[in-house]
Amino acid sequence: MDLIKAMNERHSVRSYTEKKIEGETLEDLQAEIDRCNAESGLSVQLVTDEPEAFDSFLAHYGKFSGVRNYIAIVGKKSEELYEKGGYYGEKIVLKAQALGLNTCWVALTFSKKKAAYKHKKGEKLVCVIAVGYGQTQGVPHKNKSVDKLFKIDGSMPSWFRNGVYAAMTAPTAVNQQKFCFTLLPDGNVKAESTGGFYSKVDLGIVKYHFELGAGGHSFKFV
Repeated sequence: MDLIKAMNERHSVRSYTEKKIEGETLEDLQAEIDRCNAESGLSVQLVTDEPEAFDSFLAHYGKFSGVRNYIAIVGKKSEELYEKGGYYGEKIVLKAQALGLNTCWVALTFSKKKAAYKHKKGEKLVCVIAVGYGQTQGVPHKNKSVDKLFKIDGSMPSWFRNGVYAAMTAPTAVNQQKFCFTLLPDGNVKAESTGGFYSKVDLGIVKYHFELGAGGHSFKFV
């Protein structure tokens, strides 16, 4: 499965089967995490066969069940950490989808005290991503009107339109979709959050989706 197909088919899943992540699937997922860590300087970690973090009141309140595997987004404390965590975390999410796995971004509804990730001095946990074989494939989220998600002066080139529509498929905290892309006169793109909680993580996620949708068109985020 290519990443565009994975992006369109991926939906948040909160209930998982007991099937283990193993073999080539496990190796390929870990290899993607290793690549993202090498490129970003993050310390993203895959935790498998560990049910404790999602065996809590918060997890049950969040309607999670059967979660035994998760990806911890960890990195050095900095202004860029949350956006970077969102961007590279979503790269891993779409790779997981392409491998036949399901995922869900999780900010609050798990137990940090029980989570089996490691962090060094000066590092911080951004959030975790539940991963495994879902009981279902999830359902598409509702979208805002597309004209609320971009600004442009003049006609819209196809690559920019495709980028915006790709960003609409991205997961955001409580589906708030508080982001906006502006096409600048020089052909670059301004990506900005319009508020909300975990907005920096969301911004990283939607920027990665925009890049995929833009299909290799040469531009910079400014």
